[in-house]
Amino acid sequence: MTDFEPHNHSVVVVVGSGAGGGTVAYELTRQGVPVVLLEAGPHLSADDYVNDEWQAFNQMAWLDPRTTSGSFRLARDFPNLPAWTVKAVGGSTTHYSGATPRFQEHEFKTRSVYGNIDGASLLDWPISLADLEPYYDQAEIKLGSTHRHGRPPLPANNNYKVFANGAERIGYRYYATGPYATNAEPYDGRPGSIQDGFNFQGDKNGSKWSINVSEMPKALATGKLDLRSQSQAVQVTHDAKGRADGVLYVDPEGSLRHQRARVVVVAGGAIETPRLLLMSASPMFPDGLANSSGKVGRNYMRHTTGSVYARFDRPVRMYRGETMAGLIADESRNDTDRGFVGGYFLEILSLGPAFLAAFVEPGGWGPDFAAILDAYENTAGLWIVGEDMPQESNRVTLDRTVTDAHGLPVPHVHFDDHPNDTAMRDHGYRQAELLYEAVGSTGAHRTPPYPSTHNLGTARMSARPEDGVLDAFGRSHDVPNLFVADGSVFTTGAAANPVLTIVALATRQADFIVDELKRGNL
Repeated sequence: MTDFEPHNHSVVVVVGSGAGGGTVAYELTRQGVPVVLLEAGPHLSADDYVNDEWQAFNQMAWLDPRTTSGSFRLARDFPNLPAWTVKAVGGSTTHYSGATPRFQEHEFKTRSVYGNIDGASLLDWPISLADLEPYYDQAEIKLGSTHRHGRPPLPANNNYKVFANGAERIGYRYYATGPYATNAEPYDGRPGSIQDGFNFQGDKNGSKWSINVSEMPKALATGKLDLRSQSQAVQVTHDAKGRADGVLYVDPEGSLRHQRARVVVVAGGAIETPRLLLMSASPMFPDGLANSSGKVGRNYMRHTTGSVYARFDRPVRMYRGETMAGLIADESRNDTDRGFVGGYFLEILSLGPAFLAAFVEPGGWGPDFAAILDAYENTAGLWIVGEDMPQESNRVTLDRTVTDAHGLPVPHVHFDDHPNDTAMRDHGYRQAELLYEAVGSTGAHRTPPYPSTHNLGTARMSARPEDGVLDAFGRSHDVPNLFVADGSVFTTGAAANPVLTIVALATRQADFIVDELKRGNL
């Protein structure tokens, strides 16, 4: 493995190896730029992954303490786990489902399209769909998204067949087993899916695209990547002119190290990224690095979600096959006649018995709860995922009353649903129940939102510096050589699962960084 000297200030330091950071690291090294990649978690491999829900969760989930507040139910059900993200090389691409829909044109200009929504801090993105379309193409080819660019679809499992038949009977038209970033047949060095149902546990088979499976080996092979796992970034440092000049981090032995940098890219996700920027406060940046607008940590979004699990009088065995290989796009349109702005997808979702018991009705017990678990074999399930409204009061701050293993303040996550979010979720619940009733369900249960896997918006892009944290390329308005490359850059959340858009934005950002380096501007 390549090792760059700590005082080598010609490198780009990337903090976080998920969909954004891992993509930037690969795209830069592919074009000859030296990169030091800091990842707080271990470097796990397929041999390390286990097809066991709880063991895998404890192996890779980000379990460092976090605190919560707000009226959202997670603050009561899972006060220390507002987000279900991964602390390992590859970040949450190790855990994500693989669904890869694109944003729609109107979702880049929600302030203009939706108008002034009371209580929402809507803002048009500083880019359009046209700006991102060529990078969407690149991302879909990179991920091997099914139904795209000639990639074949995944086969339909039983959970999808119930879902699709119900969709047809209630009049939906746009449903399929993808787009989905898991191979139906071998592609780009990855095998075809074996339909084992353990997509959230790292995918031992390696058929699902992830940074750890695909981009990391390629980046290491360039000889331009210095990957440092179990290295927790604690501060982005800057020089007397206010330019980022390196990153302080705690190494695997617990020692504090400093890596010099020509450019810094922060990609820790929408909770850890604002935490790091806020911890990087200095006399020059007293409110946190890149925070002259006061927007760092604000406008936290997590998508409007919920699940419906329906029972039938015959076995479904939803656990067989890919976990979420199926979606309905009909409700992703913007149609205010439904009582809300924005839209949502319905996506199949199967949880194993352990996770279903934990999440189907947190805190539940008694005959009704037992009946849900008893019916597991005959159960079909789906997930609602839709656009939630950004609100300035939904934010990530530092909780200085609680510290992590390094003595650093932990992130505090405050969230309240917007009335639009609630209306959308209720509509999704009703449509899901109608869908299952149309194919003979004997009952259904509405499951509240899980700990969030789609964490967005806490360092959003904006055309004007006073409205956000970053410009159209994810570069800080305040610090010219500081970039952010994760879901926190999202100006608004849209309805689509975010990984494809994060990868597309990160690829575009990497090209911009390379061009600016060549011009001597960085």
